[in-house]
Amino acid sequence: MNKTRKLTASIGVLAAVAVTASALIATGVSSAAPRAAFLAGVVSDVGRFNDKGFNQLSLQGCKAGAKKAGGTCRAFESRSTADYIPNFVKLQRAGAQISVATGFLLADATAKMARRFGSSDFTIVDYSVHAPPFANKKGKSLFKNVVGLTFATNENSYMIGCLAALMARDDGSKVISATGGISLPTVTIFIAAYAAGAKKCVPGTKTLVDYSQDFIDQAKCKELALNHIERGSKVEFAVAGGCGLGALDAAKEAKIWGVGVDKDQAFLGPHILTSAVKRVDRAVEAAIVAEGLGLFPGGEDLNFNLKNNGVAIGKLSPKVPKSYIKRMNALGLQIIKGKIKPPVK
Repeated sequence: MNKTRKLTASIGVLAAVAVTASALIATGVSSAAPRAAFLAGVVSDVGRFNDKGFNQLSLQGCKAGAKKAGGTCRAFESRSTADYIPNFVKLQRAGAQISVATGFLLADATAKMARRFGSSDFTIVDYSVHAPPFANKKGKSLFKNVVGLTFATNENSYMIGCLAALMARDDGSKVISATGGISLPTVTIFIAAYAAGAKKCVPGTKTLVDYSQDFIDQAKCKELALNHIERGSKVEFAVAGGCGLGALDAAKEAKIWGVGVDKDQAFLGPHILTSAVKRVDRAVEAAIVAEGLGLFPGGEDLNFNLKNNGVAIGKLSPKVPKSYIKRMNALGLQIIKGKIKPPVK
């Protein structure tokens, strides 16, 4: 029995379901004693922990997971890419059993550290261990001390695209938009599915897309979003970390809908239609709990999707008609059943 199956069996979830954060969190860690003086750590990307999204969620997951494992979490913030490796080294010197890399930007640094500190475990958010630098050309994982946390964000984004198109149509337009950060697979997966879902529900809907090439500078994203609005967009989807807050601010100023990402961003105001939630906190928590149980599934990915509640639809505006919610949820059910396969690019 490999570690992934062993972990699944130990927490009593169905063998047909992938190991999920919700399963781990629901059962807790009472079935095995956590390691003495357990220490988990997390390293942010350059977006830093106050990004109101991705990095913040990783920090929350680290704290929650470490607490469940009977230990503590130490966090190191990266102000530049040059900080990644020094921050990982600090965690190793502190004795961290597991180090969390917040995002694909840390992939190379994580691989170097995992090779250098082979007796320690690592997990990376939004990255598969079956892709370089963690795997060979055939996709075989080269690291037994690294776990990937991957998310089917094409699933919830497809549903949101449908809703966005319906709301735009009600406002007299067949134009919606998205502002991305850097054009990477973990960003484009949201946007491709968003555009496809829009066309599914309102044929002929056009999705305007631009990339800021930045995850921090809010002014860059705001400028792109304002351009979309000038071209008729009625719903702006921000997939750009902290930079995306600028796009959502543009939506607020123009009195159109904004769609948040990663974290439920309804707290930004009534202009938020909904958010494409990625449960990074639960994923990180799950990996740390597994480490605390001595069941870390190294060399594998933990996959999070609609079926296991690893991705979700955020709080919906009360202005959304119930019929639209019903239509969107029907798409979600079809996705879970495998009858619809939203695009990933």
